Formats: sequence, C-alpha cells, structure tokens
Amino acid sequence: MNIISTAIPEVLILEPVVHGDHRGFFLETFRKSWFEERDIRLDFVQDNHSRSGQGILRGLHYQVNRPQGKLVRAIEGEIYDVAVDLRQSSPNFGKWVGVTLSADNKQQLWVPPGFAHGFYVTSTTAQIVYKCTEYYSPADDRSLLWSDENIGVQWPLLDGQPILSDKDQNAPRLKDAELFP
Repeated sequence: MNIISTAIPEVLILEPVVHGDHRGFFLETFRKSWFEERDIRLDFVQDNHSRSGQGILRGLHYQVNRPQGKLVRAIEGEIYDVAVDLRQSSPNFGKWVGVTLSADNKQQLWVPPGFAHGFYVTSTTAQIVYKCTEYYSPADDRSLLWSDENIGVQWPLLDGQPILSDKDQNAPRLKDAELFP
C-alpha cells in the first residue's frame, strides 16, 4: 500500500498495490497495521454503501459528540471526495482536501474524526463504500454548507448547481456550525 500525504497531514490517500492478470485483479483495501505504523489507532464499527447519479453532491456531513473517521473508496464510477477540518484547535481549521476517487484508480481517502466529509459524482453513476469508526447517530448528525465561501471548496461541477438534499442545501456556514474543540 502506498500512503500519500495531503495538504492536511491527518488526511491520507491510500493507493493499493493491484495484482492482476487475465482473470481479473486482487487488492487489499484495509490492513490495520498501515494505520498503526502511523500511530493511528482505530476500530471500524460500521460499513456503509452509497449509490448516486451524476451531479449529486452529498455533504458536507459530520457528527458532533460521536465523530466518525471514514475510509472511503469508489467501487463504481468516479467521485470528487472532500474532507474539511472542523477542529478549532487545529492549524488547518477550516481548510479542505479534495481528491478524485474512482473504481479505476482504486484509491481511498482516510477522513479522520473531527472532519466534515462530502462527495460530488462526476461519472454517470457512482457507488462508494466506506468504513466508519463510530456508529451513525441521528442526534449528532450535522451538515456544513457545501458552498461556504469561507471554506472555498473547488468542486468540479459539471453543469452549474449540484443536486442536493434539503438538509445539505440549507446547512449552516462554518461561522454558524457546531464545531470540534
């Protein structure tokens, strides 16, 4: 596994070694020791699977009180995946990292607890799977406005306005959001 650093040191891109031949391919998608070698202690408790059409933007989502770390990968199509640092004590508070994840590149993004996460579908459809370090908690579920100019995520929008849920369309800006210490 090749681990690629990003502009925010805690957010990592994982690039697997793919073993392939005429029958197909094989790759490891997770090995706890990869994280332990970087002093990241985690325990995944939930796996999620999402399917979305082109132009759909999901996020930016996070949980207060029960923050989730997420290991995200695309198993069909392509997404632009984003992590925003919501830790007020961090030197990277309010900064973001974005990466293209696809079934073809087989890369994954590690989004640590304390970050908002979202993605935009650039292919006709996309399916993503992601492991979470904490259970989903509806009472702790929050959204951050995807287009907050104070964060400035450069989404690769295909046709102007993305397709959003009501929750995401009406999410608060960073200055009004519940944040982490």
